[in-house]
Amino acid sequence: MYYTLVVVVVMNGPGVIANYREFGSYSWVAEELAVAIGGLIVYANFATIDAALAARLTRIGQVTFGICAVLFGGAHFVYLGLTVSLIPKWLPPSAGFWAYATGVFHIAGGLAILTGIKARLAAILLTVMYASWTPLVHLPTVIGAPDVFFNWTENALNIVLAGVAWIVADSLSCEALEKSAGSSPVRAL
Repeated sequence: MYYTLVVVVVMNGPGVIANYREFGSYSWVAEELAVAIGGLIVYANFATIDAALAARLTRIGQVTFGICAVLFGGAHFVYLGLTVSLIPKWLPPSAGFWAYATGVFHIAGGLAILTGIKARLAAILLTVMYASWTPLVHLPTVIGAPDVFFNWTENALNIVLAGVAWIVADSLSCEALEKSAGSSPVRAL
């Protein structure tokens, strides 16, 4: 909760307001918010709180992560040049293909989580996508240019997002949904 308040609102809020016309400011906040959402879902599932409140907090986390995933996908298209530059040239069929494809995968996964249609599968596939980027994209860039801070932060963020997607997937399991007082995930809000 404090992380969300301090980092997302206090630290990033003025940046969004000052740069509200730039898509990057929203994508940047979505990265920080996704980290907070992972913590919220873990808290909701392990804290000693009312089951209905836990279900609402979990669903808020799932919905927010879905929105973040859509924003991440949008960033792939808005900043296509940057996305293409991060993809290894040796990866077939082309870096451009993977830039577009991963943008579509993000958006599709986010929409699935938002609608509840194949949401768990979407979260699992997002987890696999993030996890595959570490050995395919981020580790080679870190090894190739270990003095570039951006390479390290992108790798760290990617690993955290893989963990958050995994947390979201777990929260969408049948057992977790049954714990939410028998309500559907959409009505849990």
